[in-house]
Amino acid sequence: MQAFTDAILNALAAESGLDADAFKLERARDPKLGDFAVPCFPLAKALKQAPPAIAADLAAKLPARLEGITVEAAGPYLNFRIDRTALASTVIGAILDQGQDFGKSDEGHGRTIVIDLSSPNIAKPMSVGHLRSTVIGAAIQRLHDHLGYTTVGINHIGDWGSQFGKLVAAMNRWGDTVELENDPIQALLALYVRFHEEVENDPSLAEEGKEAFRELESGVDGDVRATWRKLTELSLAEFDKTYKRLGVTFDEVRGEAFYEDHLDATIERIVASGVTETSDDALVVSLTEFNENLPPCILRKSDGTTLYATRDLAALFQRWEEFSFTRCLYVVGSDQRLHFRQLKNVLKRLEVDWEPRVEHIDFGLMRLPEGKLSSRQGRVVFLEDLLDEAVEKARGIIAEKNPDLADAEDVAQAVGIGAVVFHDLKRERIKDVLFEWEDVLSFEGETGPYVQYTHARLASIEARAASQGLGSEDPDLTKLDDAGDLLLLLGRFPAVVRSAARNAEPSEITRYVLELARETNSWYANHRVLGDDPVLSRSRLALVCGAKIVIANSLRLLGIGAPEEM
Repeated sequence: MQAFTDAILNALAAESGLDADAFKLERARDPKLGDFAVPCFPLAKALKQAPPAIAADLAAKLPARLEGITVEAAGPYLNFRIDRTALASTVIGAILDQGQDFGKSDEGHGRTIVIDLSSPNIAKPMSVGHLRSTVIGAAIQRLHDHLGYTTVGINHIGDWGSQFGKLVAAMNRWGDTVELENDPIQALLALYVRFHEEVENDPSLAEEGKEAFRELESGVDGDVRATWRKLTELSLAEFDKTYKRLGVTFDEVRGEAFYEDHLDATIERIVASGVTETSDDALVVSLTEFNENLPPCILRKSDGTTLYATRDLAALFQRWEEFSFTRCLYVVGSDQRLHFRQLKNVLKRLEVDWEPRVEHIDFGLMRLPEGKLSSRQGRVVFLEDLLDEAVEKARGIIAEKNPDLADAEDVAQAVGIGAVVFHDLKRERIKDVLFEWEDVLSFEGETGPYVQYTHARLASIEARAASQGLGSEDPDLTKLDDAGDLLLLLGRFPAVVRSAARNAEPSEITRYVLELARETNSWYANHRVLGDDPVLSRSRLALVCGAKIVIANSLRLLGIGAPEEM
């Protein structure tokens, strides 16, 4: 498809004398008029003509420069239509030749993208709230991988801070009352809750927590650090079980503690720049020059301990020195906008030239119909429980619709977990997600199972063709002149991948693959693929194979399985 759009833009540039960037090539509003359109309004000033006159003039001249593409003027618009045989040959040929690599490019060669994602807190369960950062960030990484970038996915674990002093104090008092080894996350959550319940009536407990954190930050490798290390190891092992189910891996798992050795150097660097001041015995960076209401960034509290911002700055400096990134993406919820605004403004005050490369990729909240993320008992909805329930519901649907399905358990896992992931990714990330089971697991409408079912349906056509000894080799692509809409959609895939990566917006892929599934099903409903004419069958089978490949590639980029049967 890129070859056609490039040809159109190059021809326009050559005939008008303007740069190709002066032309906006867009999808035609009315498909009956063409596949692409160029509005001539922006050209009026440069060419000193009325837009309709520009369109008419160029429409008369362009055919000599365009092969396989017709052009017509419609008022102030130029409409272009690609010859269907040329379109089918280019699009289907590329898909069948490249397979899983269709849509790949080397545009990112030599450039590094650092992605900060997931970032659960040690000693706390991964809730549904952690799903968004995890699956959005992982999809963004896959998109950049597909485009040839060197990507570094970092799980910035929350393994530092005053809460660990509280946990150590709780462990010292009540550690023998919980099943730490058998169910570490629930045990640590119970200890944390108990600390906050009892500290109200026991001031000494609060002091124990503060003293434990001071010792942790001091660097002394004693009992406090040993306890902290054990809590971290137990939590990470539990997290890994969930990540495995989601198909998410990380290049680096670096908690806040990883940057402990960088904290002093970070503070010294900022102090040496002359941008710090003391406020209530705390070391801060004032940010009022950007907004008089913007609170200062606190680097060190009055008791000498550091904060999350300090550790984030240390991480940023270290990441820049290690990776010299083209982009550093923080996939963190929109409730942290102030934090990242402060972070970037500190970098601006330090006048680091790579500050614009640091981006907060924010997203909305996950909500249940009752409003907040809570179960009937009022507790946080654990991510593991959510995935279990999704798979169980998928099992029930499979048992009802296809009880003899081979590998039913694997399919249930793929459909259940895929439904959850797709539901999370199908809207613009900045929007809140309302989680309702009937929407998530429906086989109709805008859901993951609907797309997976479409893929399985195409796979069954391939299997029937193979059983008949029929393949998609040497198709007569002149037979696909009535599949223009589907061919155009398939050809858009590489451009959608580039746009989704550039905008760090996986929903562009979900919206695309939903449209592709609908268009594929619509075409299939009106065309018999395997009929009496072997030439026509091979041609239509080639289109089916192409659609199946692109749907699978789309699902793969989203981190979702593409079952061959459902």
